[in-house]
Amino acid sequence: MDAKLIPDRTVGLTGNQLFIGLGAGLSTAALILDWWAGRSLLSSVSLTLPLVACFLLTAGLGYWVIPLLRQLKAGQVIRQDGPQAHLKKAGTPTMGGIFFVPVAVIMATLWSGFSPMVLAVAALTTAYAAIGWMDDWQILRKKSNKGISPRMKLTLQILFGSVFCLWLFLTQPIDFSTIALPLGITLPLGGLFWLLAGFVLVAESNATNLTDGLDGLAAGTGAIALMGLAALIVSNSPDLAVFCACMAGGCLGFLSHNHNPARVFMGDTGSLALGGALAAVGIVSHSLFGLLVLSGIFLAESLSVLAQVGYYKATKDDRGVGKRLLKMAPLHHHFELTGWSETQVVFRFYLIGGLLALLGLLVA
Repeated sequence: MDAKLIPDRTVGLTGNQLFIGLGAGLSTAALILDWWAGRSLLSSVSLTLPLVACFLLTAGLGYWVIPLLRQLKAGQVIRQDGPQAHLKKAGTPTMGGIFFVPVAVIMATLWSGFSPMVLAVAALTTAYAAIGWMDDWQILRKKSNKGISPRMKLTLQILFGSVFCLWLFLTQPIDFSTIALPLGITLPLGGLFWLLAGFVLVAESNATNLTDGLDGLAAGTGAIALMGLAALIVSNSPDLAVFCACMAGGCLGFLSHNHNPARVFMGDTGSLALGGALAAVGIVSHSLFGLLVLSGIFLAESLSVLAQVGYYKATKDDRGVGKRLLKMAPLHHHFELTGWSETQVVFRFYLIGGLLALLGLLVA
């Protein structure tokens, strides 16, 4: 479809305004949470200071890293079968996860006093970032949008996820055989919990990866989900809540360069790490149900791809051509092709993400 045929029905908001609004909203939420719990802003379990510190460090670091990525010719390769309006983004530096993930992980580790739980979650996050970096590097090296094979990526995700689960099983005295549901209900799973945990790690990281398709979409919705998760677990797992606040701050710092029009993309380096961090914290803090609600945007993006592929295969005719359920998958591209502008899609996904964060706190 020609981009000129798609009407630009903007809501009057620029990418910069969306970034400022989101940053102000999350900072205010962190301040309210700290005030409500009676936590000093300078305390080791404050959410506000880690959020702001990681934001400032990441935003500042971006001014050095992004020109370096340009010099290295680490430009994004745009898929030809995607929205035609995205072709103009070709050459924008990618692999931006290399500067916001390390800042968040290092700051969280130091802030928590090298908490074993935070170290484990940080290691898993870094491992998934490394998988993403391998994929991004292959894409740049081959100058195509095909990186490492899906089988290799999945194998590495399962491998690192298994090591993470094994560490939890051997070192933590917490009972991981049940899942906490609303109203004080617990769902006994026994040994099946570990299969579920491995699935969540792989599914969440791939879901955030699918969401990374519009300027500011994955970084913004990721920051919202992370702060929602921090609010959910801060009373029982303050160290992990600080980790979430650091990751959210890193996302906001990255978003200062990634909002529309984006000067850098996070690539798989950032999106796989983002999903891995959410999943790891959800598992360790016994908050899988809350994570499911908070991750509603990512879940919808994944389901849209599965539905599109399944419907196409189910409706194949004699020539092997099927029908499409959506104009394009993932879901954000479908809305683009129905006439929404990029900022319109991102703005509404932010709103939905915020509502899901509130819902997660209410039901979990």
